[in-house]
Amino acid sequence: MSGTLLVRGARQLLTLRGSAEPRRGSALQELGIIRDGALLIEDGRVVEVGVSRRVENLALGRRSQELDATGRVVMPGFVDCHAHLVRGAVWLDDHEPACGTEFTVQGLRNASGKRLEGRARQFVDAMARHGTTTLEAKAGHGLDARSELKILRAQCKLDRAPLDIASTFLTPRSVPAPDAGYLAWLCAELLPAIRRRKLARFAGFRCGGVFSDEEGRRYLATARDLGFRIKIHASQSPAGNAVRLAVETEAASVEHLRDAGAAEAGLLARSSTMAVLLPGEAFHPGMRCARARQLIDAGAAVAVGSNFNPGAASTYNMAAIVALACARLGMSPAEAICAATFNAACAIGAGHAAGSLEVGKPADLIVLNAPDYREIPYHFGVNLVNRTVKRGVTIYQEGKVAAR
Repeated sequence: MSGTLLVRGARQLLTLRGSAEPRRGSALQELGIIRDGALLIEDGRVVEVGVSRRVENLALGRRSQELDATGRVVMPGFVDCHAHLVRGAVWLDDHEPACGTEFTVQGLRNASGKRLEGRARQFVDAMARHGTTTLEAKAGHGLDARSELKILRAQCKLDRAPLDIASTFLTPRSVPAPDAGYLAWLCAELLPAIRRRKLARFAGFRCGGVFSDEEGRRYLATARDLGFRIKIHASQSPAGNAVRLAVETEAASVEHLRDAGAAEAGLLARSSTMAVLLPGEAFHPGMRCARARQLIDAGAAVAVGSNFNPGAASTYNMAAIVALACARLGMSPAEAICAATFNAACAIGAGHAAGSLEVGKPADLIVLNAPDYREIPYHFGVNLVNRTVKRGVTIYQEGKVAAR
């Protein structure tokens, strides 16, 4: 990476600067806004942040390529901390989950690695057009070694091309019959193979699924001994069980907390585990909304993700997720944006490299066709992204509509 770039004239520059720790309580509201703000970028990293009249008059600023953001919001790129990127055919039937799961598994097994990668690349490109610059992607739908490794290899090939992708291997929703010995096989063979090939950063456990919590503890102990960081999913279990297991194992995050209450909020507030909420689930029939307000007010660290996947969520638009977090979860626009940028980065171990615009960090940013960040939740489902910049390079720029 070489060259310098001056981003100047932002009506609102949202820096999200502050503590290196996940933001909690009132800190979730602090977006570090600079009016008429500017960024100076060199070799893909931020080297100066401040008011335009000062930054543009620096010696380096005067000889830099200029990106005029006059009248617009400039902010960190979105970080999607919960997505299922590599997948088979889309499952369109909401009413037959068993058939849907089998349909997904067969789609993965029948598709070549090249085909899966090509389809996932289309999703990555679409995410970039909607302002996502970093994401976490999960495996766990393939069930056998060939399919799971195929998913993870595809995600690794897509990493930094152009988005940063952190991979998680997640225990499956179901297992092949007969299931005797499946968990032992995961621990003795598949997890070591994934770690040896450096195909995933996280190991996730699905509570309330096919394995008991005690089996989960054995699985997670093995994963931690191998060097994986831990993630816990509560989608098929009471939130209390999942939160206790997450805190006990010092998990990076606990996710799908639709029924978390005051006790779970208190546990999370006293821990380093991030509560990852998935507002897109509220758009799906029959899904309840997480109590974000209770978690935040108790002092828990909260992030939001898309849960983009074949069954329960079909959007990769993180601006829509921010809007749903405000409309259905009771979060303020500032809280939702922090949860979708810096806190989301912390949930995937990337707080040092994503989620804020600060000196020394990679220059991952978006420019919006809006003068105020509060327009993000106001315009539900609208793509306000004018430009997406990854490590100082424009990877997407809005085009004109052809005249007739």
